[in-house]
Amino acid sequence: MQKKITAVVVILGGLLLLIWAFMPTAIQVETVAIERGHFERRIDDDGWTRVRERYVISAPVTGHLQRTNLREGDAVIHGDTVATIFPLKPSFLDERAVLERRERIRSLEANARAAEDNVERAQLALRQSEIDLQRNEYLFERHFISASAVETFRLTQQLRQKELANSEKIAQAASHSLAEVRVGLLSTPDRSQIVLRPSLVKSPITGRVLRIPQSSETIVTMGTPLLEIANPSQLEVLVELLTEDATEVQPGMIARLSHWGGSRELEARVRLVEPSAFTKVSALGVEEQRVNVILDITSPTDDWINLGDRFRVDVKIPVQTADDALMVPVGALFPIGSRYGLYLAEDNRAKLTRVDVIARNGQQAWIRSDLNPGTQVIAYPPAKLNNGARIRPIYK
Repeated sequence: MQKKITAVVVILGGLLLLIWAFMPTAIQVETVAIERGHFERRIDDDGWTRVRERYVISAPVTGHLQRTNLREGDAVIHGDTVATIFPLKPSFLDERAVLERRERIRSLEANARAAEDNVERAQLALRQSEIDLQRNEYLFERHFISASAVETFRLTQQLRQKELANSEKIAQAASHSLAEVRVGLLSTPDRSQIVLRPSLVKSPITGRVLRIPQSSETIVTMGTPLLEIANPSQLEVLVELLTEDATEVQPGMIARLSHWGGSRELEARVRLVEPSAFTKVSALGVEEQRVNVILDITSPTDDWINLGDRFRVDVKIPVQTADDALMVPVGALFPIGSRYGLYLAEDNRAKLTRVDVIARNGQQAWIRSDLNPGTQVIAYPPAKLNNGARIRPIYK
């Protein structure tokens, strides 16, 4: 009898071992609670500050730029002299150039004399035509010649007047050319006696110097940038958004600026979404269509007094908000057809439930469901998890 009892115990123990060996083990999962509160979907991107009105002061003339005493950050007042440019002195002429210029003067003098002779010749021809016209008018009055003959002499007299005017213009041009060459020759002997008046470049605004491309004394040409001036207290923020994000942004929207160097976020407002996009290559080498969005900082100036031109900031623009939203972490959701599913953690079992997603951001999803806040759901469900599976929750 004792042997039979022992055999039964052994058989039952073996069966229990087989059942325990093939029984599915509980899957360890992480659970989080559904919560109700403020939901916000926003657009995040990098931006930078810039002054609204930047004045790039350029050289108005070609000349010798004097070294400036200004430095970046110095304050300037409207009308202050910010740069001084002296005209370039005439260059030296070597002996050969002087001889060539003197020969050129002799040639121009000969041309001027020839032009004066032509003027005298034209004057004589005009005088002759006037005498001929007077004589023939006298004959016409006594009916010795016809009217057409008189008209011919009158036209000849007008032609001689035009020839005289043209000769005088040619003579004037020859005289000016001769004077130009003479001035070039007369200005070369003593450069130290030449007095040059400088051009004083004035500041167009009251502000601060942002940048000085050329601070040393040098020769500059007309249009060379000399310095940049702006009012640093008039800042705006520029952010380049993807076109698909920019379509959700409208002027007047509130934005927040962070990681600018201060201890708290700054408030801003969208002023402009530019109507034209541009192509930009990302750090991964992908071409992207982006749009410039301009923001005005609305926080008190004292809160961002240390901000300057071209400072980097993180821009956050909320585009969808809700104050009483039912939310779950986005990691708990997975697609099921046209809807989304998640697993509830009930009695150490996974229960599949379908929900509708209204909106989502990087961390949370706003859902439509009859689930109550505080309900535990499985975050990041493993691929082997299925409906009704045994779980071992780890509560957060």
